[in-house]
Amino acid sequence: MLPKEQNELLTRIGPGTPMGEVMRRYWLPALLSEEIPEPDSPPARVRLLGEELVAFRDTNGRIGLVGEHCAHRGTSLFYGRNEECGLRCIYHGWKFDIEGNVLDTPAEPPDSDFKTKVKHTAYPTHEAAGIIYAYLGPRQKIPLFPNYEWNQVPLNYTYVTKCLMECSYLQGLEGECDSSHLSLLHQTFVDGPARAIWRLDSAPAYETEETDFGVRLIATRKAGPGRQYIRFSSFVMPVLGGVPAGRPPDELDGFEVHMYVPYDDTHSWRYDFGFRRTRAVEPQEVHRRKQIGPDYRRIRNAANNYLQDREMQKKVNFTGIEDFLNHDACATESMGPIYDRSKEHLGSSDKAVIAVRKYLLNAVKALQDGKEPPHILRDPAKNHFPHIDCFAHLLPAEARWRERFDFLTATAQKENPAAYAPAEKKALQAGEK
Repeated sequence: MLPKEQNELLTRIGPGTPMGEVMRRYWLPALLSEEIPEPDSPPARVRLLGEELVAFRDTNGRIGLVGEHCAHRGTSLFYGRNEECGLRCIYHGWKFDIEGNVLDTPAEPPDSDFKTKVKHTAYPTHEAAGIIYAYLGPRQKIPLFPNYEWNQVPLNYTYVTKCLMECSYLQGLEGECDSSHLSLLHQTFVDGPARAIWRLDSAPAYETEETDFGVRLIATRKAGPGRQYIRFSSFVMPVLGGVPAGRPPDELDGFEVHMYVPYDDTHSWRYDFGFRRTRAVEPQEVHRRKQIGPDYRRIRNAANNYLQDREMQKKVNFTGIEDFLNHDACATESMGPIYDRSKEHLGSSDKAVIAVRKYLLNAVKALQDGKEPPHILRDPAKNHFPHIDCFAHLLPAEARWRERFDFLTATAQKENPAAYAPAEKKALQAGEK
């Protein structure tokens, strides 16, 4: 269980809250690039950490993220005119640039300098791999943008989806830190290579280790005589879960990151970002898009009971619900908007969840004590993360994973062999088979 006071500490993320202040020290996904696809395209509403914002791409292609309500008298800038390197309010024509400067106040006298005395809310942005990130913290504390591997591959080697979750970000994030539910929630009655192992051993042994980026999560299952199945996933501060989703055992060619970004205390945006290291993504790999409507809400949701099919539940899969995305949503949203963790009963299968909660609580305490939370990047030489990798592997029962995968360290001490050039990578994979 988690005491109510700590539950409140972790789940309340609005301005001025302890966890909200931690979140604001990091670059967070704010929207997809496709939502403001070209210069002077219509602006997009953004709800992030409880704040009402508007994003726009100006005439020169630069991205602004500004307060939704005009600094004059509060009209929504979502309805504004995006023109000539600024967003103009439709009420009295006040115009703002991406930095929040007031460029024009046409209803004021021509000789007025009023516009120089007003500064509108505006946040820095960074666009990478189809996602627009924002930094909502103190300007003097802005960190480097993380140079993760998945932001370095060609765009057509990646895919990304976004959907609204009707619950606290923490409920979704904790699901990414829990490998045991794969054997049940995601069970199908037609086995693939990994799912057969999940069903064979539904109670994996857990290891966790704190790192400079967050927590590494290791789940080991028995995989038949003389074999073990080891699944490596990662929690990366502050809201990212890295998982080997959709990958068969021994597949090294990329993984998925699932980011749960607080919309407000009781809702979150789930971003699913996948990448391949050596090839373009194929259309069938982006199957989650079929589950999400044009408004970024899932077609299967709580209002329609996730379109659960009880006959399907008897014959096809454990839930009677289509797609892993909807399985996860049902499990986490049905807990309620913010689950009261003082009522839970944790077992050995929750070891990784406990480790991640502890890490987040320590991050809050660090900031309250005047220290920087972990994984705030200042040194360009250390903005490199070969030790963040997520994959599953079959090994002999007596093998020690740390000896085989010695790049999985607490800091970036050694290069990840999966990040080698394609020719070297193929040779590595061929040598392991």
